[in-house]
Amino acid sequence: MCGWSCASPDAPRGRSCRARPGPWRSGWVGPLVVCAAGLVTSCQPAGILDPRGPIASAQLLLLLDSTAIMLVVVVPVIVATLVFAWWYRSTNMRASHAPDQAYEGRIEFVVWSIPALIVILLGGVIWIGSHQLDPRAPIPADAQPLPVEVVALDWKWLFIYPDQDVAAVNQLVIPAGTPVHFRLTSATVMNSFFVPQLGSQVYTMGGMTTQLNLLADEPGEFPGFSANFSGDGFSDMRFVVKAVPAGDFQAWVTQAHSAGAALDDAAYAALARPSRAVPPSTFRTVQPKLFERIVEQTASGPQKSAGAAWRPPAQQAGG
Repeated sequence: MCGWSCASPDAPRGRSCRARPGPWRSGWVGPLVVCAAGLVTSCQPAGILDPRGPIASAQLLLLLDSTAIMLVVVVPVIVATLVFAWWYRSTNMRASHAPDQAYEGRIEFVVWSIPALIVILLGGVIWIGSHQLDPRAPIPADAQPLPVEVVALDWKWLFIYPDQDVAAVNQLVIPAGTPVHFRLTSATVMNSFFVPQLGSQVYTMGGMTTQLNLLADEPGEFPGFSANFSGDGFSDMRFVVKAVPAGDFQAWVTQAHSAGAALDDAAYAALARPSRAVPPSTFRTVQPKLFERIVEQTASGPQKSAGAAWRPPAQQAGG
Protein backbone atom coordinates (compact mmCIF):
# COMPACT_ATOMS: atom_id res chain seq x y z
CA MET A 1 0.00 0.00 0.00
CA CYS A 2 1.19 3.48 -0.83
CA GLY A 3 1.65 5.68 2.22
CA TRP A 4 2.90 8.86 0.55
CA SER A 5 1.06 12.16 0.50
CA CYS A 6 1.33 15.13 -1.82
CA ALA A 7 3.39 17.04 0.74
CA SER A 8 5.75 14.17 1.54
CA PRO A 9 9.36 14.80 0.40
CA ASP A 10 9.84 11.04 0.07
CA ALA A 11 7.12 10.62 -2.53
CA PRO A 12 8.59 9.55 -5.88
CA ARG A 13 8.27 12.02 -8.68
CA GLY A 14 5.57 11.39 -11.16
CA ARG A 15 3.48 9.22 -8.79
CA SER A 16 -0.14 10.22 -8.48
CA CYS A 17 -1.15 11.90 -5.24
CA ARG A 18 -4.33 9.85 -5.28
CA ALA A 19 -2.46 6.78 -4.09
CA ARG A 20 -4.20 5.04 -1.20
CA PRO A 21 -2.94 6.12 2.24
CA GLY A 22 -0.90 3.84 4.42
CA PRO A 23 -2.39 2.20 7.49
CA TRP A 24 -1.37 5.00 9.89
CA ARG A 25 -3.08 7.56 7.64
CA SER A 26 -6.26 5.58 7.20
CA GLY A 27 -7.57 6.75 10.56
CA TRP A 28 -8.31 3.42 12.26
CA VAL A 29 -5.00 1.75 13.03
CA GLY A 30 -3.77 4.50 15.36
CA PRO A 31 -6.83 4.49 17.65
CA LEU A 32 -6.84 0.69 17.57
CA VAL A 33 -3.24 0.56 18.81
CA VAL A 34 -4.01 3.12 21.53
CA CYS A 35 -7.00 1.09 22.71
CA ALA A 36 -4.94 -2.11 22.70
CA ALA A 37 -2.21 -0.42 24.74
CA GLY A 38 -4.79 0.84 27.24
CA LEU A 39 -6.27 -2.65 27.54
CA VAL A 40 -2.87 -4.22 28.16
CA THR A 41 -2.02 -1.55 30.73
CA SER A 42 -5.29 -2.07 32.57
CA CYS A 43 -4.52 -5.79 32.84
CA GLN A 44 -1.24 -5.17 34.65
CA PRO A 45 -1.08 -6.10 38.37
CA ALA A 46 -1.17 -3.65 41.30
CA GLY A 47 -4.78 -2.62 40.72
CA ILE A 48 -8.31 -3.40 41.84
CA LEU A 49 -8.38 -6.41 39.49
CA ASP A 50 -5.38 -7.95 41.30
CA PRO A 51 -6.60 -8.28 44.93
CA ARG A 52 -4.26 -9.34 47.70
CA GLY A 53 -6.66 -9.33 50.63
CA PRO A 54 -10.16 -10.51 51.60
CA ILE A 55 -11.70 -7.04 51.36
CA ALA A 56 -10.33 -6.38 47.88
CA SER A 57 -11.33 -9.88 46.77
CA ALA A 58 -14.90 -9.35 47.98
CA GLN A 59 -15.04 -5.98 46.24
CA LEU A 60 -13.79 -7.53 43.00
CA LEU A 61 -16.48 -10.21 43.24
CA LEU A 62 -19.11 -7.52 43.80
CA LEU A 63 -17.81 -5.63 40.76
CA LEU A 64 -17.91 -8.73 38.56
CA ASP A 65 -21.39 -9.70 39.78
CA SER A 66 -22.72 -6.21 39.10
CA THR A 67 -21.18 -6.21 35.63
CA ALA A 68 -22.68 -9.61 34.82
CA ILE A 69 -26.12 -8.51 36.00
CA MET A 70 -25.99 -5.38 33.84
CA LEU A 71 -24.82 -7.40 30.83
CA VAL A 72 -28.10 -9.31 31.03
CA VAL A 73 -29.71 -6.14 29.65
CA VAL A 74 -26.80 -4.69 27.68
CA VAL A 75 -26.06 -7.75 25.53
CA PRO A 76 -29.68 -8.42 24.41
CA VAL A 77 -30.14 -4.71 23.60
CA ILE A 78 -27.01 -4.71 21.42
CA VAL A 79 -28.07 -7.94 19.69
CA ALA A 80 -31.63 -6.67 19.18
CA THR A 81 -30.31 -3.41 17.71
CA LEU A 82 -28.23 -5.30 15.15
CA VAL A 83 -31.06 -7.68 14.32
CA PHE A 84 -33.55 -4.85 13.86
CA ALA A 85 -31.13 -2.89 11.69
CA TRP A 86 -30.57 -5.97 9.52
CA TRP A 87 -34.21 -7.09 9.28
CA TYR A 88 -35.70 -3.66 8.56
CA ARG A 89 -33.11 -2.74 5.94
CA SER A 90 -34.43 -1.07 2.84
CA THR A 91 -33.76 -4.09 0.62
CA ASN A 92 -35.74 -6.56 2.74
CA MET A 93 -39.15 -6.76 1.14
CA ARG A 94 -40.43 -9.22 3.73
CA ALA A 95 -40.08 -6.72 6.59
CA SER A 96 -43.33 -5.02 7.45
CA HIS A 97 -44.45 -2.64 10.14
CA ALA A 98 -47.69 -1.17 11.40
CA PRO A 99 -47.27 2.63 11.41
CA ASP A 100 -50.75 3.17 12.88
CA GLN A 101 -50.23 0.92 15.90
CA ALA A 102 -49.65 3.08 19.02
CA TYR A 103 -49.59 0.50 21.82
CA GLU A 104 -48.65 -3.14 22.26
CA GLY A 105 -49.06 -4.56 25.77
CA ARG A 106 -46.62 -7.43 25.36
CA ILE A 107 -43.84 -5.16 24.15
CA GLU A 108 -44.47 -2.68 26.96
CA PHE A 109 -44.34 -5.50 29.50
CA VAL A 110 -40.96 -6.71 28.27
CA VAL A 111 -39.54 -3.20 27.89
CA TRP A 112 -40.36 -2.21 31.46
CA SER A 113 -40.33 -5.44 33.48
CA ILE A 114 -36.85 -6.70 32.60
CA PRO A 115 -35.00 -3.42 33.45
CA ALA A 116 -37.06 -3.12 36.65
CA LEU A 117 -36.07 -6.64 37.72
CA ILE A 118 -32.44 -5.88 36.89
CA VAL A 119 -32.49 -2.71 38.99
CA ILE A 120 -34.06 -4.57 41.91
CA LEU A 121 -31.56 -7.42 41.70
CA LEU A 122 -28.58 -5.11 41.25
CA GLY A 123 -29.71 -2.88 44.11
CA GLY A 124 -30.11 -5.89 46.40
CA VAL A 125 -26.65 -7.26 45.57
CA ILE A 126 -24.98 -3.90 46.15
CA TRP A 127 -26.99 -3.24 49.33
CA ILE A 128 -25.96 -6.55 50.88
CA GLY A 129 -22.35 -6.25 49.70
CA SER A 130 -22.03 -2.71 51.02
CA HIS A 131 -23.12 -3.76 54.50
CA GLN A 132 -20.87 -6.79 54.47
CA LEU A 133 -17.92 -4.62 53.44
CA ASP A 134 -18.48 -1.92 56.04
CA PRO A 135 -14.99 -0.38 56.58
CA ARG A 136 -15.59 -0.31 60.35
CA ALA A 137 -16.42 -4.03 60.54
CA PRO A 138 -13.60 -6.14 62.06
CA ILE A 139 -12.03 -8.81 59.88
CA PRO A 140 -12.28 -12.32 61.37
CA ALA A 141 -8.79 -13.73 61.90
CA ASP A 142 -6.77 -15.69 64.44
CA ALA A 143 -4.36 -12.81 65.08
CA GLN A 144 -5.22 -9.68 67.03
CA PRO A 145 -5.67 -6.54 64.89
CA LEU A 146 -2.72 -4.18 64.58
CA PRO A 147 -3.77 -0.57 65.33
CA VAL A 148 -2.34 2.06 62.98
CA GLU A 149 -3.10 5.78 63.07
CA VAL A 150 -3.00 7.56 59.70
CA VAL A 151 -2.55 11.31 59.21
CA ALA A 152 -2.83 12.96 55.79
CA LEU A 153 -0.41 15.89 55.45
CA ASP A 154 0.63 18.20 52.62
CA TRP A 155 1.69 16.11 50.66
CA LYS A 156 2.64 12.94 52.45
CA TRP A 157 1.25 10.26 54.75
CA LEU A 158 2.17 9.80 58.40
CA PHE A 159 1.62 6.35 59.94
CA ILE A 160 1.74 6.04 63.73
CA TYR A 161 1.98 2.66 65.46
CA PRO A 162 0.66 3.36 69.00
CA ASP A 163 1.40 -0.09 70.40
CA GLN A 164 4.95 -0.14 69.00
CA ASP A 165 5.65 3.58 69.73
CA VAL A 166 7.13 4.18 66.27
CA ALA A 167 6.01 6.11 63.20
CA ALA A 168 6.79 6.16 59.49
CA VAL A 169 6.34 8.58 56.61
CA ASN A 170 5.19 7.35 53.18
CA GLN A 171 5.82 3.76 54.21
CA LEU A 172 3.36 1.38 55.84
CA VAL A 173 4.81 -1.89 57.12
CA ILE A 174 2.29 -4.48 58.29
CA PRO A 175 2.45 -8.19 59.14
CA ALA A 176 0.90 -10.42 56.47
CA GLY A 177 -2.13 -12.39 57.65
CA THR A 178 -2.85 -9.91 60.47
CA PRO A 179 -5.85 -7.56 60.36
CA VAL A 180 -4.94 -3.88 60.52
CA HIS A 181 -7.31 -1.45 62.20
CA PHE A 182 -6.79 2.07 60.88
CA ARG A 183 -7.90 5.32 62.45
CA LEU A 184 -7.57 8.09 59.92
CA THR A 185 -7.63 11.87 59.98
CA SER A 186 -6.25 14.84 58.05
CA ALA A 187 -4.12 17.68 59.35
CA THR A 188 -5.02 19.83 56.35
CA VAL A 189 -7.66 19.43 53.66
CA MET A 190 -9.75 16.35 52.92
CA ASN A 191 -7.86 13.43 51.39
CA SER A 192 -8.62 9.84 50.47
CA PHE A 193 -6.64 6.81 51.65
CA PHE A 194 -6.62 4.06 49.03
CA VAL A 195 -4.64 0.84 48.57
CA PRO A 196 -6.31 -0.76 45.50
CA GLN A 197 -4.96 -4.28 46.07
CA LEU A 198 -6.20 -4.32 49.68
CA GLY A 199 -9.49 -2.49 49.11
CA SER A 200 -11.77 0.18 50.58
CA GLN A 201 -11.07 3.79 49.73
CA VAL A 202 -11.75 5.91 52.83
CA TYR A 203 -11.72 9.69 53.22
CA THR A 204 -9.70 11.56 55.82
CA MET A 205 -11.03 14.88 57.16
CA GLY A 206 -9.65 17.51 59.50
CA GLY A 207 -11.01 17.40 63.04
CA MET A 208 -12.64 14.01 62.42
CA THR A 209 -11.65 10.33 62.46
CA THR A 210 -12.68 7.54 60.13
CA GLN A 211 -12.06 3.85 60.56
CA LEU A 212 -10.91 1.13 58.21
CA ASN A 213 -10.00 -2.55 58.53
CA LEU A 214 -7.76 -4.25 55.96
CA LEU A 215 -5.73 -7.43 55.73
CA ALA A 216 -2.98 -8.62 53.37
CA ASP A 217 -3.20 -12.33 52.61
CA GLU A 218 0.46 -12.73 51.69
CA PRO A 219 3.75 -10.84 51.83
CA GLY A 220 4.32 -8.27 49.12
CA GLU A 221 4.51 -4.58 48.29
CA PHE A 222 1.33 -2.78 47.35
CA PRO A 223 1.12 0.84 46.14
CA GLY A 224 -1.13 3.29 47.93
CA PHE A 225 -2.03 6.88 47.18
CA SER A 226 -4.44 9.72 47.80
CA ALA A 227 -7.51 9.42 45.60
CA ASN A 228 -8.76 12.94 46.30
CA PHE A 229 -7.13 16.05 44.83
CA SER A 230 -5.51 18.09 47.61
CA GLY A 231 -3.28 20.67 45.97
CA ASP A 232 -0.03 21.11 44.07
CA GLY A 233 1.74 18.06 45.50
CA PHE A 234 -1.20 15.68 45.08
CA SER A 235 0.53 13.60 42.40
CA ASP A 236 3.44 12.85 44.78
CA MET A 237 1.21 11.82 47.68
CA ARG A 238 2.01 8.14 47.40
CA PHE A 239 3.21 5.43 49.75
CA VAL A 240 4.10 1.75 49.73
CA VAL A 241 2.43 -0.91 51.87
CA LYS A 242 4.95 -3.61 52.76
CA ALA A 243 3.30 -6.79 54.02
CA VAL A 244 5.98 -8.90 55.70
CA PRO A 245 6.05 -12.03 57.86
CA ALA A 246 5.41 -11.47 61.57
CA GLY A 247 9.08 -11.97 62.46
CA ASP A 248 10.20 -9.44 59.87
CA PHE A 249 7.67 -6.94 61.20
CA GLN A 250 9.15 -7.18 64.69
CA ALA A 251 12.60 -6.78 63.20
CA TRP A 252 11.44 -3.63 61.39
CA VAL A 253 10.02 -2.22 64.63
CA THR A 254 13.35 -2.89 66.37
CA GLN A 255 15.23 -1.19 63.56
CA ALA A 256 12.88 1.80 63.66
CA HIS A 257 13.50 2.18 67.39
CA SER A 258 17.25 2.38 66.77
CA ALA A 259 17.17 4.95 63.95
CA GLY A 260 15.56 8.23 63.11
CA ALA A 261 14.43 11.12 65.28
CA ALA A 262 11.73 11.37 67.90
CA LEU A 263 8.32 12.52 66.70
CA ASP A 264 7.68 15.31 69.18
CA ASP A 265 5.99 18.68 68.72
CA ALA A 266 8.99 20.23 66.97
CA ALA A 267 9.45 17.26 64.63
CA TYR A 268 5.75 17.17 63.80
CA ALA A 269 5.67 20.92 63.11
CA ALA A 270 8.53 20.49 60.65
CA LEU A 271 6.90 17.44 59.08
CA ALA A 272 3.55 19.22 58.70
CA ARG A 273 5.01 21.89 56.44
CA PRO A 274 4.01 21.37 52.79
CA SER A 275 6.58 19.28 50.91
CA ARG A 276 6.61 17.08 47.85
CA ALA A 277 8.09 13.67 46.95
CA VAL A 278 9.17 12.99 50.54
CA PRO A 279 11.29 9.81 50.80
CA PRO A 280 10.20 7.13 53.29
CA SER A 281 11.55 7.60 56.83
CA THR A 282 10.86 6.44 60.37
CA PHE A 283 10.68 7.94 63.87
CA ARG A 284 12.06 5.98 66.81
CA THR A 285 9.47 7.27 69.31
CA VAL A 286 6.16 9.10 69.16
CA GLN A 287 4.86 11.67 71.61
CA PRO A 288 1.88 10.17 73.52
CA LYS A 289 -1.60 11.11 72.29
CA LEU A 290 -0.18 12.87 69.23
CA PHE A 291 -2.92 11.50 66.98
CA GLU A 292 -5.66 12.68 69.32
CA ARG A 293 -4.09 16.15 69.46
CA ILE A 294 -3.97 16.24 65.65
CA VAL A 295 -7.67 15.37 65.54
CA GLU A 296 -8.41 18.05 68.13
CA GLN A 297 -6.24 20.44 66.10
CA THR A 298 -4.13 21.33 69.12
CA ALA A 299 -0.84 19.88 67.81
CA SER A 300 1.67 22.21 66.17
CA GLY A 301 1.03 22.09 62.46
CA PRO A 302 0.10 24.10 59.40
CA GLN A 303 -1.50 27.44 60.10
CA LYS A 304 -5.26 27.49 59.54
CA SER A 305 -6.76 30.39 57.64
CA ALA A 306 -8.98 32.82 59.51
CA GLY A 307 -12.02 31.71 57.53
CA ALA A 308 -11.46 27.97 57.96
CA ALA A 309 -14.47 26.08 59.19
CA TRP A 310 -14.24 24.81 62.77
CA ARG A 311 -15.26 21.28 63.64
CA PRO A 312 -16.04 19.94 67.12
CA PRO A 313 -13.06 17.91 68.36
CA ALA A 314 -15.19 14.97 69.45
CA GLN A 315 -17.08 14.65 66.18
CA GLN A 316 -16.64 11.26 64.55
CA ALA A 317 -17.19 10.17 60.96
CA GLY A 318 -17.86 6.54 60.26
CA GLY A 319 -17.53 5.42 63.89
